[in-house]
Formats: sequence, C-alpha cells, structure tokens
Amino acid sequence: MLNLDFHPTGRHFLQIPGPSPVPDRVLRAMSLPTIDHRGPEFGALGLQVLGKVKQIFQTRHPVVIYPASGTGAWEAALTNVCSPGDHLLMYETGHFAWLWQQMAKRLGLVPEVIALPGTCAATGLPNSWRHGVQADLIEARLKADTAHQIKAVCVVHNETSTGVTSHIAAVRRAIDATKHPALLLVDTISGLASADYQHDAWGVDVTVSGSQKGLMLPPGISFNALSPKALEMSKHATLPTAFWAWDEIVEMNKSGYWPYTPNTNLLYGLNEACDMLLDTRHGGLPMTFARHHRWAEGVRSAVKAWGLAIQCADAAVYSPVLTGVVMPQGVDADAVRKLIYERFDCSLGTGLSKVKGRMFRIGHLGDCNDLTLMAALAGCEMGLKLAGVKLHGSGVQAAMDYFSAHAAPVALAKAA
Repeated sequence: MLNLDFHPTGRHFLQIPGPSPVPDRVLRAMSLPTIDHRGPEFGALGLQVLGKVKQIFQTRHPVVIYPASGTGAWEAALTNVCSPGDHLLMYETGHFAWLWQQMAKRLGLVPEVIALPGTCAATGLPNSWRHGVQADLIEARLKADTAHQIKAVCVVHNETSTGVTSHIAAVRRAIDATKHPALLLVDTISGLASADYQHDAWGVDVTVSGSQKGLMLPPGISFNALSPKALEMSKHATLPTAFWAWDEIVEMNKSGYWPYTPNTNLLYGLNEACDMLLDTRHGGLPMTFARHHRWAEGVRSAVKAWGLAIQCADAAVYSPVLTGVVMPQGVDADAVRKLIYERFDCSLGTGLSKVKGRMFRIGHLGDCNDLTLMAALAGCEMGLKLAGVKLHGSGVQAAMDYFSAHAAPVALAKAA
C-alpha cells in the first residue's frame, strides 16, 4: 500500500505557493456525509456557497464553480467567449501566463504575446519574469489594432512562478483609453483571497481562479467570475463547449444546482473557508489581505538580510502570496530545496521553466501564522548555509525583528 503519511514526527512544513495548508476546520467540514446533489438539502448549500463566493470575488454577477483544476477554468474562460481563429493579446509575466498561451494555441486561437523585453543584468533572468504587466504596452498595441481584431486581453494577476502581483485596474484603464472592445480575462488562481481582487470595480470580464491557494482548500474546484458583457459574448462564440458551457450552469445555479455532479464535499469545505475569510469579527477580507501583506514583508525582510535577490524586482508589485528567492550564479536552487526538504521536512516551491534551478519560492498563504513562517525561514537559513551559500546576515533574526515590531492588526480567525 502506498504510504502517504511518510513524514517524520512533528509537522511537515508545506511552504509551496499552493496547494496551501488546509485548516482543520475546513478538513472537518469536508468529512461530513455526502448528500444527494439533487435533493433540497444540496440546493440550500449551493445557494449559500454561490452567494458567499460572489463576496470573495467582490462581484454582483454570476460566479461559475467547476469540479476541476484552475487549468479547466482557463479553458472555460477561453471557449465560452472565443471562436476559432480569434486573436488574443496575452501578456507574459511568468510560467503560468506562458501555459495559458499554449492552451490558447491548442484550442485553435491565435495568441499574440507581449512582454517587457530584455534580461536583468544582475541575474541574467528575463525582465518580463521580474516585473508586472506593463499596461502602457497593452494600450499601445490596442491603439494599433484599428480593425479591432483582438478579441480579448489575457493577463495573470498574481504570477505564482515569480511572486509578482500586477495592477489589473491599470490594464482596464489602458483598454478603456483606446475605446477597444476587447474583453479582459484575468487569472487570479493564486491571488484570490490572499491579495485584493475586485472583479466588478476593476472591470474584469472573466476571472479565473482555483481552490487550492488563498481559499485554503485541496485542489479540485475552479471558478469563472463573469461580467454581463462576457455572458453576452458567450451567446455568439463558436468554440465547442459542453462541460464548460456557461449557459446551462448559470441557469441551474439560480436554484442552487449543477447540470452535472458537483464535488459535494469540497463545496462543504468552500462554504467553511468563505466563512473564515468573510468573518467580520476578524476583519473580513480587508484584514485577510493585510495579514498576507504582513507575512510577505516579514519573509522579504529575511531574504534581504541574507543578501539574496528577490525574484520580483519591483517593490510596488511584490506578491503577498509568495516570495521568489534567487540563488547566486552557480548555485543550483533545486539542490538547495532538496537539502532543506530532506534535512528539515520543509517543502519549498521550485523554479519553473525559464527560472528552473535559479530560484525557489516560499509560500506565505493558507493555514499558517508567524511561527509557521519563522520555522520555514529557519529551515531555509540552515539549508542555505549547509549548501555553502554565503549569507550576509541572519534572515531569521530580521524576520523575528519585523514580526515583533509589527503586530497583527486583528486576531486571526480560529483555524482549528
């Protein structure tokens, strides 16, 4: 029998940027008996969950919940609003933006990729993978598209591979400034419920997200938040949709049901996670975002004290979800990660594609607190020293100083 509980005594520190550690409250909710997904009890659950999820996305409009990963929600976003051969403007900020481009090609769409040109002189890494979306580049390209061939602009809000959180409202302003009719499609799979995200206020047409990051759930649920414009466009799009089709699911959701079997027990967990995130006694979403910003600043203080580069080169778009740590030239980041995992039972995120072997990622989201992060940073510091990486100072001490000097603004919601 496969042993899935092979970690040594004590807690395994899951500090990857998703799937994130799941609170005991959520795990217990998921353990409730499965119910009839056509019965009245489920209809009440469905209506409740759908209402709470709208609050998480900060929208008044429909949010579709799929029994799928975030990749499925990418496909749903594209197939519901596009027709074969449609031209997309896709901004590359990292590995997941690149993967979305590859999906668009497979679906018979024509993605045009734009990005910040050049490489960073200090690290040799692509500039586009160290900075956020440059709205002015999008605006310039849309101005040149006088025939309005571009059907949608696709960007990633929080790029999980790099630790960069782009300004989505600026992208909306860029589109509006050109009076271009293109839809705005945004991936906030890793940003939702950890970084501020406002579907309605920022004028997003389709928002894509998933369960396993800021929502503190296991993988298996994904989302499309929709605008009225996107719903109208879907009536005329001709890419094939069946499982992903919005019309059926939006209609059935009005009574709390799905056109196929939903993942009932994950919906129990989603309901509980929404209660935790929206709880006004603990500050609701604003304090959730503030908590993640504080954790991120503490982690970044450690990286700076070590004298190592942060993957995100622009402090204005530092991610509150994760921090990418760039290794000095000649140091294999994956070897460092392996050492930390084997010696200190701490999992860190790997560098992906263009930055593989050059950096690792520390997640600061999900069911964690100051001491969780202090333990992870201690594991990192010991591992870096054992790997022979020359450090300028103690990141652990810097993080302790930061967390001691900057108390959490409100008590954390009870996670256990």
